[in-house]
Amino acid sequence: MTSRLTRPLPRTLRGQLVLVILATFLVVQGISLWLFVDERRLAVRAALGLEAASRAANVVRLLEATPADLRQDILMAASSPLARFQVAPEALVDHESHDMNGNVADQVRALLPPDPNRTIRVELHEVSPAGPGPGARPPMEMRQMHENMMTGNLSSMELRLSISLTGGGWLNVSTRFHRPPIQWPWGSVLSYALTTLAIMAVVWLTLSRLTGPLRRLSIAAERLGRGEAVEELPETGPEEVRRLTEAFNRMQARLTRFISERTRLLAALGHDLRSPLTAMRVRAEMVEDTETRERLTAIVTEMQEMVDSTLSFARGMVSDEETQSVALVPFLTQLAEEMSALGSGISVTTADDLHARIKPVAIRRALRNLLENAQRYAGGAELSLARDGDMARICVRDRGPGIPDADLKRVLDPFVRVEKSRNKETGGTGLGLSIASTIIHAHGGEITLENAPGGGLVACVTLPLQEPALH
Repeated sequence: MTSRLTRPLPRTLRGQLVLVILATFLVVQGISLWLFVDERRLAVRAALGLEAASRAANVVRLLEATPADLRQDILMAASSPLARFQVAPEALVDHESHDMNGNVADQVRALLPPDPNRTIRVELHEVSPAGPGPGARPPMEMRQMHENMMTGNLSSMELRLSISLTGGGWLNVSTRFHRPPIQWPWGSVLSYALTTLAIMAVVWLTLSRLTGPLRRLSIAAERLGRGEAVEELPETGPEEVRRLTEAFNRMQARLTRFISERTRLLAALGHDLRSPLTAMRVRAEMVEDTETRERLTAIVTEMQEMVDSTLSFARGMVSDEETQSVALVPFLTQLAEEMSALGSGISVTTADDLHARIKPVAIRRALRNLLENAQRYAGGAELSLARDGDMARICVRDRGPGIPDADLKRVLDPFVRVEKSRNKETGGTGLGLSIASTIIHAHGGEITLENAPGGGLVACVTLPLQEPALH
C-alpha cells in the first residue's frame, strides 16, 4: 500500500481541483508571457531595421541635393562602426529583394521624393558572431530566417540596401544589429502572481463549501457502517450535495427504525415465550413417569436456551454501547489473560500498536466466542494481531480437528452446528459464531474461517483501523 507521505498528489477532492486549476492557470499565463516577450523582441528588431532605412533615405536626399565633391564627406559623416555608406557604380544587392513583408523598402520609398524609376533592393540575413570571413555562415533563406526569428535563435542580423541615385550610381548601405536581449516584464509577472494567489484563495474557499459537506457525509457513512450512532447531518452546500445529504439522513432513519423494530419483535417474542415455557416446566415436573419427566424437562430446557440465544443474537445486532478509540494490543492482552484464567492457556502475538474505533464490550464478546470454541474443542489457542493495509487482522488459531471445508462458510449462519468434528460434549445452539459474525460486520469488518495446513482451525477477524481526520 502506498504511503500517504510518498503520494505526489493531494488526496482530497478540494486539493486536487485546486491543483488542476493552478496548473491550468500557470500554463495559460506562461504562454501569454512568452508570446508577449517574443512579440516585443520582434518589434524591437523591426524598429532597428526601419531606423536603418530612415538613415539611408536621409543620406540619399543629401547626396542628391549636394555637389558631387561633397559626397565623400557626407558618406564619412553618416558611416559608423555598425553602418557603412558607399556610392558605387554597381549595386551591392545584385538580386531581387529579400525584404520581409517589404517593410524596409516601403519605408525608404516613403521618405524619398516620388520617382518611378528609382530602384530599391533590400537583403536581410543572419550572420555568425565571427562576422564575414572564411568561418562565416552563408546567408539564410527568408523562410528559415523567419522561423529562427520567431524562435529567438538568431545571433545578429545584417541589412544591406542598394538605392539607385538620380544622377547615376548606387548608394550601398551595410548595417548590422544584434538581437536585443530578452527583457522580462517583471511588473506583469508580479501582477500575474498576485492574481493567481487571489484566484486560488477564492477557489479554495469556494471548494470548501462543496467538499466540507461531502467530507462530513463520508465520515458519517463510515460511522454508520460500523454501527455507531450518527446524528442527522445538516443539509448544506450545493443543491446536489443537499439532496445527497437528505437521502443519507432518510436512509439512516429507515435503517435504524427497521433494526429497532426487528429487535423489539425478537425481544417481545422471547419474553412472551418464557411464560409458557415456565408453565411447561412446572407441568413436566408433575409427570409421575421418571423417563417421560426427564425428557420433557430436557426439551423445555433446550427451548429456553434457544430463546435466550435468539435474544442474545438480536442484542448483537443492535447495541446502545458507545464507540470508543481502543488500543488493540492491551485490549487483546487483557482478554487473553481473562480467558486463560477460566480455561486452558492462550498465547498472544502482537506487532504494531494499532488503534481502532470499536464497541469494546461487543468486540470482546465476539472474540470470546471464538476463544471459547478453541478452548472447548482444541484445549487452547494462539491469538495474534497484525496490520493488513488499513485493517487490523486478529487471528485465533487452535490445534483441534478443524471443520470440513464444505461447512466453513455455513457455520456462520444461525443455528448451524457441525458436531461430527467440533463437538465433544454438546454443540450448543449454533449461534455463537453467528453472533460473532454479526458484531464484526456491524463494525465494518469481516470474519473468515479456514483449516490450517498443519491441522486446526484459523478464525481471522479484520477491523478497520482508526484513520486520522482528513484536512
